[in-house]
Amino acid sequence: MALWPFRRAPEAPNGRTLSGEEAAAMVRKLEVRARRLMDSPMLGRYDSLFRGHGIEFAEVREYEPGDPFQAIDWKVTARMGRPFVKRFVEERELTVLFLLDVSRSTDFGSRTRTKLELGTEVASVLAFAAGQKNDQVGLILFTDRVERLVEPARGRHHLRRLLYEMVTVKPEGSATDLGVALSTASRHLRRRSLVFVLSDFQGPPFERPLSALTRRHEVVAVHLEDPAERALPSASLVEIIDPETGGRNVLDLRSSRVRREFAERRASKSEDLRKVLGKAGCDRLLLRTDESWVPALFTFLAARSRGRRRAG
Repeated sequence: MALWPFRRAPEAPNGRTLSGEEAAAMVRKLEVRARRLMDSPMLGRYDSLFRGHGIEFAEVREYEPGDPFQAIDWKVTARMGRPFVKRFVEERELTVLFLLDVSRSTDFGSRTRTKLELGTEVASVLAFAAGQKNDQVGLILFTDRVERLVEPARGRHHLRRLLYEMVTVKPEGSATDLGVALSTASRHLRRRSLVFVLSDFQGPPFERPLSALTRRHEVVAVHLEDPAERALPSASLVEIIDPETGGRNVLDLRSSRVRREFAERRASKSEDLRKVLGKAGCDRLLLRTDESWVPALFTFLAARSRGRRRAG
C-alpha cells in the first residue's frame, strides 16, 4: 500500500507513450551510466555473484607437491615417465536473467525517483556487466502476468533492446504476482543460470515457485524500497490508496499509535520476506529510492567475493 498520488517517472508523465526519440534518449542515458560504473574496479567483482555451472579441461602439467592424487593423468604419466596432472577450470559462461517488477506499486517514489526507475537503473548496469563478460542476458517484465519476455542472447544490440523494453513497457496488469514470473523463468531456463529479481515483493505468497527456481539456479533478490513505505510522517488526515487494488483508507497521521502500528506491520512484513528468501537460499540486496544504490551494490559484491551470503 502506498501514499497517493504517487510520483511517475518525469520522462513519461501520466503514463503517456514515449516517442521514439525520447525512448532512444533514455536508453542512451542508461547505457552511458552503466558503462561509466563498469569502469570502476569494484564492479569487476560481478564475477563473484556466480561460481559457474561446471568445469572444463584446461591443460596437462607436471605434478607439483600438494597436487591432489586424484588429478594425476595416468596415461600421460606412463608415456612421459614422470607424473602429470590434469588441470580444470570453472566454466565462466553464464545465462543471466532479470525479472523486473513493473506493477503499479513500483511506480511510486516519495523522493527523487520511483522504485521502478531504481530497478531499471540497477538492471541496466548489471546487464552491461554481464554482457562485458560475454554472458547471455534475458529479461522478464512482470505484473500479475508476464508483460514482456526477451530470451537470453549476447551482443550490444541485444542489451540495448533490453533497455528499450524496460523504458517503453506499458503494463496491461496493475497488481503483482511474483510467482508467475518465477514459474516462467523456471520453464525457460535450460541451463544453470543467475537470476536477478528486482521487486518490492508485494502480492500473494511465492515461496513454492521461488524454491523451485533456487533448486536449479542462483537467485539474487534486489528489494526495492521507498522510505515512505517504512514509516508514515507526522501529518493530518491522509487518504491511503493501494495502487494495485484501488482500496482506500483514511488514516489520522497525527496519532502516534497509527504511525507506530504502520511501522510495526511493515517491519513484520520485511522480516517475513527475509525468512522466505533465507529458507529458499536466496540472497537479498536492499536498495532505497532516497539513497545512492552504488555503494550498497559494491558492498554486496564485496561480501559475495569473500564468500559471505547476504540474505538480510
